[in-house]
Amino acid sequence: MWDERYSAEGYAYGTAPNQFLAEYAKRIPKGKVLSLAEGEGRNAVFLAKLGYAVTAVDSSLVGINKAKRWAEENHVTVEFIHADLADYDLGENQWDGIVSIFCPLPPAIRKQLYQKVPTGLRQHGVFLLEAYTPDQIKHGTGGGNSVELMQTKAILSTELAGLTFEHLIELERDVIEGIYHTGIGAVVQAIAKKR
Repeated sequence: MWDERYSAEGYAYGTAPNQFLAEYAKRIPKGKVLSLAEGEGRNAVFLAKLGYAVTAVDSSLVGINKAKRWAEENHVTVEFIHADLADYDLGENQWDGIVSIFCPLPPAIRKQLYQKVPTGLRQHGVFLLEAYTPDQIKHGTGGGNSVELMQTKAILSTELAGLTFEHLIELERDVIEGIYHTGIGAVVQAIAKKR
């Protein structure tokens, strides 16, 4: 599905970074950042422009190839990894930041991945996330129609219990990101730190 979506002309979710990430990226300590389900590269390129050493993981080779072109056009270096997040090893004490922007994962894979996040982060490392909540279904402005792929404050609090939340909120906001995320969106936003 993702290869098909990313094979279209242009960028499915635009080339501007996610608004929440753009607003709060500086909360991530300077250093190495991992971007999960990066897609066509908009958030990785933005972070690289800020001076972070960015590694971006995605399961779509089509998306990665577009992301590589976008990085080249912007004269930044990003390490792109083709991998399924169900199998991807975050390592230990590797990352100053881990970023998850609209990364829809089945609950079993998400729980397994979130268990690895505190171990993968360095001390004082930051996990930054924006995801759709189940309320997004009523808006129909992106994110598909599977509630199980969506997230809530309660889910994040439970599944990322090894981190300290500095920001955790559910809200509705205009999400204008390409043709697939356009309109009012019900989202959860999180910034959590490894102490």
